[in-house]
Amino acid sequence: MDPIHYRTIVHVDMDAFYAAVEQLDHPEYRGHPVVVGADPRGGSGRGVVSTASYEARVFGVHSALPISTAYRRCPQAVFIQPRMERYSELSDVIMEVLGSFSPLVEPLSIDEAFLDCTGTERIFGPPEKLGAKIKSRIRERTGLTASVGIASCKSVAKIASDLQKPDGLTVCPFGREREFLAPLPVSRLWGAGKKTVEQLNSLGFHTVGDIANLSGAVMERRFGKWGLQLWHLANGVDQRPVSPDWTVKSISEETTYESDVADSAVIEETILDLSDRVARRARQGCAKGRTITLKIRLEGFETFTRSRTLDRAVSDMFSIRDTALELFRRFDRAGKRVRLAGVKISNLERAGGDECEQLELFPGGGQDEETQPRKEKIEEILDGLKDSFGRHVTRASLMKKDRP
Repeated sequence: MDPIHYRTIVHVDMDAFYAAVEQLDHPEYRGHPVVVGADPRGGSGRGVVSTASYEARVFGVHSALPISTAYRRCPQAVFIQPRMERYSELSDVIMEVLGSFSPLVEPLSIDEAFLDCTGTERIFGPPEKLGAKIKSRIRERTGLTASVGIASCKSVAKIASDLQKPDGLTVCPFGREREFLAPLPVSRLWGAGKKTVEQLNSLGFHTVGDIANLSGAVMERRFGKWGLQLWHLANGVDQRPVSPDWTVKSISEETTYESDVADSAVIEETILDLSDRVARRARQGCAKGRTITLKIRLEGFETFTRSRTLDRAVSDMFSIRDTALELFRRFDRAGKRVRLAGVKISNLERAGGDECEQLELFPGGGQDEETQPRKEKIEEILDGLKDSFGRHVTRASLMKKDRP
């Protein structure tokens, strides 16, 4: 096939994003292991690592590792609690940069995205030059490094971006996807989780080439439809388009307690705080959700979720809080203490048009519909105060009792 018919798909992944931002803002941290996550409390802290710098990864510290384990492995690290507003600020700049290379940008998270740059060769040059320009412009605008993978499809581009981290640039030659993937371990395949990899290894499949060398029919007989999908990915076949209309499917916040909590009043206070944070993030994204989910993890690590779908989509703290509290009060934890609490909204929809919708001037209907604009107005005012004076502006109901 003539190369002109191949898509040019780019995957951009920021290097150790949260930790890199902290090293950017605090020059004294550069060259030192940095761990962003929960407070380690001298090795007895709860929670997990969000991101670890490459200096910390040398000691076996990685994302999702219990923070207490991270402290034991690297007690000399700088431990920092996340600053999401700062990370979001730089993420916006990065996405703006990517948008200057293609109108087809699909964010996957705060620090990675796909671009479809098909047909831009006359503007930006061949894939190697295109990737170098993207990396250079991100560094110029933010001071941060990114790793870039370029291929004819999304799955191969994503794999490529991870092969030379940090600050890497890897291009898979168009038409040679199968050859490019063959020597890599099966764990590199997009969607191949730990259990899948263990199962494949137990059957003698250790490289991507081992899977590609089988027939699709054999993989489907052994693993069902997912096996056939793995076979396609192993052969570098992925027709999924870059979707700029990608939207977040849910917004959630959760808290792991420093010690397990039995007091329902403390847990309800946490639910109020989580509901407030979820609501603010929803409004910032001009989104509303119909389904509210409460997550509870008990002292024995048993995890439960309870959900309720509302008649209308909401983004105000009051509605989210009331629903989450109702779910909690109906939940029988059999006297066990709570280790973690979380609140999520899903079944999302945009708040309206290209801008967040305006409050209804003449609402109709029952009492709830009459009071909803008032609730939203309160949230709007609080958002403005936080934007102007910082996150320390809060609700009276969230003030600690011993705080003046």
